Amino acid sequence: MSGISIVSGILLVVIGIAGYIYGMNAGNASVTALIPAFFGIVLIACGAIGTVAEGMRKHLMHLAVVVALLGFILTAGRLVMKAATGGLEASPAVMSQGAMAAVCLFFVVLAIRSFAAARSARAD
Repeated sequence: MSGISIVSGILLVVIGIAGYIYGMNAGNASVTALIPAFFGIVLIACGAIGTVAEGMRKHLMHLAVVVALLGFILTAGRLVMKAATGGLEASPAVMSQGAMAAVCLFFVVLAIRSFAAARSARAD
């Protein structure tokens, strides 16, 4: 699970940096474009520390799932609000938010499956 956390974090960092670079080239760079990168850094840190500190891995992976779940809820909620007001258009910001929501949701689903498998393995 630590490896998946690191890969998901790297994807989020790439999304954030790509959004910021696009904003710089368009002349309207904003720190908010880096929000996916901030979430990604936390996921990378949780995965990296969990790989090294085996005793803390369980807690760090739960923290990573909470961060990813918040990332999904916040970005998906924002997209739903934009769609409800008719402001949802294929802009770079919307694509970045959609990509962040997808990566976060994918990580949460994989984590839940991993946690369930670990729990059933302990029960046996």
